[in-house]
Amino acid sequence: MDPPPLPLLSGACIACTLGMFAAGLTDLRQMFRTQSVENIQFLPFLTTDINNLSWLSYGCLKQDWTLITVNTIGAALQSLYILVYFCFSPEKRRVLLQSTALLGVLILGYCYFNLLIPDVAVRLARLGLFCSVFTISMYLSPLADLAKIVRTRSTRCLSFPLTVATFLASASWTLYGFQLSDLYIMVPNIPGIVTSILRFWLFWQFPLDHDKLYKPLQA
Repeated sequence: MDPPPLPLLSGACIACTLGMFAAGLTDLRQMFRTQSVENIQFLPFLTTDINNLSWLSYGCLKQDWTLITVNTIGAALQSLYILVYFCFSPEKRRVLLQSTALLGVLILGYCYFNLLIPDVAVRLARLGLFCSVFTISMYLSPLADLAKIVRTRSTRCLSFPLTVATFLASASWTLYGFQLSDLYIMVPNIPGIVTSILRFWLFWQFPLDHDKLYKPLQA
């Protein structure tokens, strides 16, 4: 079977990835509703923003409008989440320090890739490698939480819609990278497929109705 045409894959990448980014809107509504950041983690917003801005730089350098579109919207959303988190956080100093560190990383990255590497092909390769490693680390970072889910036999902390969106986005980008013969796009999204399948298995193994029954038995 022939792979889907590139425009179809491009549209799938944009739609699925924006669906994955939109999961943060739930946290945004909660922050506005409660006027607090209770039970909401700041670090994922920050790391996702770095990831989006890195891929945006790669897309601009490569003139790939699919990457540019997705990561421009993603970076804008993550920056919005960061600003709202800062407004409602009681620990503004910590948030400001971490955001300043992000800005410092971006400035250093810009200086390294644009001033110290004049050759465009080499710059594209090294920037692609950095983006790939960072994306893989983001996909693998929740593995400790998945181990906790197996130990507690509870999937309450997992979002099924987000898992579906992550699986579809990872699969779309993997096919997109394959079509372009771009390993920097294809390879880092394979762990996203694997971890999503693992989450599906956890939902099947520990369904929510089982979770509800399991908790009273442990009380």
